[in-house]
Amino acid sequence: MSPQPQAAVGAPLSRVDGRLKVTGKALYAAEFDVEGAVHAVVVDASIARGRITSIDTRDAEQHPGVLRVISHRNAPKLPYRDNSGSNNPPGRRLRVFQDDRVLFHGQPVAVVVATTLEAAQHGASLVEVEYEAEQPSTDLHEGKPGEPAAYARGDADAGLRDAAVRLDLTYQLARNHHNPMEPHATIARWDGNKLTVWDKTQWVMGTHDEIAAVFDLPADAVRVINPFVGGGFGSGLRCWPHTIVAALAARETKRPVKLVLSRRQMYFGTGFRPSYEYRLRLGSDRRGRLSAAIHEIDAETSSYETFTEGVMAPGQMLYSMPHVSQAYRQVPLDVNTPIWMRGPGFASASFVIESAMDELAHRLDLDPIELRRRNEPSEDEAKNLPFSTRRLRECYTVGAREFGWDRRNPRPRSTRDGNWLIGLGMAAGVYDPGRFPAQARARLDADGTAVVEAATTDMGPGTYTSQTQVAADALGLTMRTVTFRLGDSLYPQTGPHGGSSTMASVGSAVVDACDQVRKQAIELAIEDRESPLYGVDADDVVVRGGRLHVSGNPARGETYRSLLARHDRSHLEARGTYAGPPTPERNSYHAYNATFAEVAVDATLGLVRVRRMLGVYDAGRIISPKLAESQAFGGIVGGIGTALLEHTVTDHHDGRIVNANLADYLVPVNADVPEVRAIYLDGEDNAGNALGVKGLGEVVQVGVAAAIGNAVFNATGRRVRELPITAEALL
Repeated sequence: MSPQPQAAVGAPLSRVDGRLKVTGKALYAAEFDVEGAVHAVVVDASIARGRITSIDTRDAEQHPGVLRVISHRNAPKLPYRDNSGSNNPPGRRLRVFQDDRVLFHGQPVAVVVATTLEAAQHGASLVEVEYEAEQPSTDLHEGKPGEPAAYARGDADAGLRDAAVRLDLTYQLARNHHNPMEPHATIARWDGNKLTVWDKTQWVMGTHDEIAAVFDLPADAVRVINPFVGGGFGSGLRCWPHTIVAALAARETKRPVKLVLSRRQMYFGTGFRPSYEYRLRLGSDRRGRLSAAIHEIDAETSSYETFTEGVMAPGQMLYSMPHVSQAYRQVPLDVNTPIWMRGPGFASASFVIESAMDELAHRLDLDPIELRRRNEPSEDEAKNLPFSTRRLRECYTVGAREFGWDRRNPRPRSTRDGNWLIGLGMAAGVYDPGRFPAQARARLDADGTAVVEAATTDMGPGTYTSQTQVAADALGLTMRTVTFRLGDSLYPQTGPHGGSSTMASVGSAVVDACDQVRKQAIELAIEDRESPLYGVDADDVVVRGGRLHVSGNPARGETYRSLLARHDRSHLEARGTYAGPPTPERNSYHAYNATFAEVAVDATLGLVRVRRMLGVYDAGRIISPKLAESQAFGGIVGGIGTALLEHTVTDHHDGRIVNANLADYLVPVNADVPEVRAIYLDGEDNAGNALGVKGLGEVVQVGVAAAIGNAVFNATGRRVRELPITAEALL
């Protein structure tokens, strides 16, 4: 078959939804004008563990405008049926307003519904709750770990014992919160026994399935709508309690209910990147060839659910070594449940592994890039599979050349700019992009325009644009004649919008649907005696700009519009599918990067300033260079936050988060990010999916914190093994 011309894919196009966003016409979850909507405000628990002994709602109920106060005393018992396959573990959810137990500080204990937001807010302040408090366990270092998840190959203890060079390092990684610009919000409306929910979510179908499970509704009785997301970073990858509260309040008041979390409530109303204590023992010979590694990992989770992420994977396959042992233990605490955050697991592990590699390079007097080259594996030693592609060596080469790595003085504290100590550091990164089953529907209308639909979301990477690019080329249309719709559970089902999965999964389904429609049109034409394409081999027909023609002979052809008009067809339509990765896997499928950082550290005050950063990525085919660059910049900025600023602080006496606001929880601003550059290696990964993409939303943050930490060491000679790196640690 002649290859379909690619005019949109690979072009640096602006966002198709950009004008809607900058003019304020893009509607987010809380902005839909639902007739008759009233407002709800959650009352949060002021203890982290114990029982509610009384709730006095009289003053709140008498406040003008308050319609209802709901708590475990008067809420109906909800079915909470098994939702296996949904986005929450069956039987282990937080069951809001179902009993008097308090499991974490900030848990919803009541909700006030009122005609105005102000009345609901004041009504919530009037609810008096008394507790029988118990001493909470919220400190990772004092909790009791559960049984470990384990991995082993070879004999790590013996390998470490026999190693000529050994490191024994312990790292502390702070909890991080997502802090998207848009707070989480839900509007819920019942029409009889059918429920419509406008919700900030990164997983339309996951939220749909969870709501159906909690209220024991058939699938066709629930609709979830979410066309725009104002940032997510993983915070929207499950259905949180406030969504259930809004739906419950709407059912009880028989009014549509809008519930918007405050910035403070975002810190316990949704999840977070868990804190870690990570001990790594590493052994090598004197030439830097790794022989053994023992990873002991403790991570926080909630007492009522067990949250895990891929923190073990990088230690199994990033570098070649015969002996590896890992133990990953969850520490149940009286906190709300963590959730995936950009680069989940891999970003945390990379700080440990890549900091240790830099420390080993210094011990051996080796260039950090050369040490990594010496330990480059020929296959995935954890899975015994060949890599689909792995171009880390090229990432190192390109990055070193473009960043000026040869100007780095390997002797710490040797480069100055006035009172500033200057350092260069680098780190490798890896991520396993998700691939989930997905469906899409494509319709070509008689006027030559097309509509493509899928129930995915767009939290900012540009899903509207990239999927339009893919669809336009597959259909042979221009970008302006294709409309991509998303964010509605009535559309064909897709998986979560996270884990770098959307382009590979949804994009593959979109291509399949559009290919089918294009082939339907070609079949109509070659079988139609009135068509200029009559009798032509279907494999010789391509479509460009809405016109079917013989490959190599553009003059012989006709438009979609003329073809469908002649056949009196209002449209052509097809549903595309993507089955997910093959079973069993035939390749180890990962995206890679090399990240470089230059920092300046005030020699007197210990203040760290990032001067410039570069990321070089092996991420397969790049659908949209402009969007890809934006992804890299965002990931690097997030990594700067993890490395130098972000730290959720908990008062372990009562479980309260003391910096639950953007004044005290610090995130990078423009002044923190002076120069950032991204380079994507040309190429495709056709073993992973039909599009040849790897997904890049996560890998861009993996390794950033380590590169900065390694640069800080090069600048100061001080090795900091705790995140974030603070001025106090450098004085």
